[in-house]
Amino acid sequence: MRSAKYVDMCSGPVLRKMIVFTLPIMFSGLFQLLFNATDIIVVGRFAGDNALAAVGSNTALINLMTNLFIGISIGANVVAARYCGAKNYSELNRTVHTSMLLSVISGFLLMAAGLLFAEQILGLMSTPESILGMASDYLRLYFCGMPFMMIYNFGNALLRAAGDTRRPLIYLICGGVVNVLLDLLFVIALDMSAAGVGLATAISQGGSAALMVRCLMREKDENGLKLRLKNLRIHKDKLLMILKIGLPAGFQGTVFSLSNVVIQSSINLFGEAVIAGNSASIEGFVYMAMNSCYQSTLSFTSANIGAGKYERINKILRCGLLCVVAVWAILGLGVAMTFSRPLLSIYTSGDEAINAGVHRMMYVCGTYFLCGIMDVMVGSLRGMGYSVTPMIVSLLGACGLRLVWLGTVFQMEQFHTPDTVYLSYPVSWVITVAAHVICFFICRRRLKKKVQLRKTESVPEAR
Repeated sequence: MRSAKYVDMCSGPVLRKMIVFTLPIMFSGLFQLLFNATDIIVVGRFAGDNALAAVGSNTALINLMTNLFIGISIGANVVAARYCGAKNYSELNRTVHTSMLLSVISGFLLMAAGLLFAEQILGLMSTPESILGMASDYLRLYFCGMPFMMIYNFGNALLRAAGDTRRPLIYLICGGVVNVLLDLLFVIALDMSAAGVGLATAISQGGSAALMVRCLMREKDENGLKLRLKNLRIHKDKLLMILKIGLPAGFQGTVFSLSNVVIQSSINLFGEAVIAGNSASIEGFVYMAMNSCYQSTLSFTSANIGAGKYERINKILRCGLLCVVAVWAILGLGVAMTFSRPLLSIYTSGDEAINAGVHRMMYVCGTYFLCGIMDVMVGSLRGMGYSVTPMIVSLLGACGLRLVWLGTVFQMEQFHTPDTVYLSYPVSWVITVAAHVICFFICRRRLKKKVQLRKTESVPEAR
C-alpha cells in the first residue's frame, strides 16, 4: 500500500492532485524567500543601507554560480520520477545514490569557486567600492554552506519525484527558524553586519541538509528511496541520464543568471539607493510561488511518461497553466502590487530606496504571469524529455534579447534609465512564450508518433 506521504501522480484527477502536490512546494519557496528576506530586513534595519546593498548585490551572482547544479538536480528529479511512474524501484535506488554523491561533489565545487573568486567577480559587476568589502565577506561565508544547499536540493528533488513535497517543507522551515535566530544573534548582538547574515545562512543550510539525509536513510527498502552511505557511488548510466536532462536545464539557468548579472551591473550604475530598492523588491515571492507550478508540471509529466500514460500530458499542462495564472493573480496583483509600498517599507526606511523598488515592481511584477507561463511550458517540455529545445528557445528569446536590449537601447542617452532595464523583462517574456508554445506542439506531435511506432512494432505479425 502506498504511503499517504506520497501523491499518486499517474492516476485520478489531475488538478486536485496537482494542487495538493504544489502547495507544499509553493510554501517551501515562500518560506525560503521569507527567511532570505529576514536576512535583508535585519541587515537593512540594523546595519544600514550600505550593508543591505552589499547583501542584495550578491543575489544575481549567487544564482549564476548555483543554477548549473540546481539544474542538474532537475535532471535527477525527472529520471527518478520516471522510475517511480514505472515502479522500477531498483533503478530508482541507483538513481538516489548517484544523485546524492553528485550533490556532495557539486557543493564542494561551488564552495571552492566562491571562496577563491568572490571579490574578483564582484569587482567585474561594477559593485561600488563602498560596499565591495562587505559584499565579498558575505559571499564567502554564504558559499561555505554550498555543500549543504546542494544536498538539500538534490534530496528534495528525489522526494518530489516520488510524490512527497511535505517533508522537504518541514526541513526547510526548521533550517529557516535557525537562520532567523542566528541573524538576530550575529547582526544585532554581535554587530557582524553582512558577514553575520552569510554565516547564519550557511549554518542553517547545514541543519536542513542533515534532516534530509536522515529522512532518506530511514526510508523503506521497497520504495527505492532508501539511502545507504556505503552505497554512494556514481552509476554511469544514471549519471548520463541525469546530465542529459539536467545540464541543459542548468546551462539555461546559468545563462539566465548571467543576463541578470549584466542587468544587476546596469542597475549598479545608478547608486546605492537604486541597488537597495532592487534588493528589497518583493516580486521574488511571486516568482517562487509561480515556480512551484513549473516544478509540479515537470514532476507530473515525467511520472506519467514513465508510466506510459501519454494521454495525460495535455491535461497536466492545462492544469499547470491554470495554476500559475491563478497564483500570479492572487499574489502578484492582489498582494504585491496593491501593497507594494508598505511591504517594501519593511525592508528599508529610505524613501528613495522604496520608490526605486515600487518602480521596478510596476514593470516586472505587473507582467509576471508571462514568466510563469514560460516556465510551465518549459516544465512540460522537459518532463517529456526535451531539455535542449526549451534551453535554446529560452536562451535566444529571453537571455539573448535582454543582452541585445542592454547593449543597444539602454546605451542610448535618452533611454539610459532604470526603466529601460526593467522593460527588458516583459518584452523578452512575450517573445519566449510564443516560441515555447510552438515548440510544445511540435514536440508533442513527435512524442505521439514515437508512441504509435512502438505500439506498431510490439504487435506480432499475422501468420
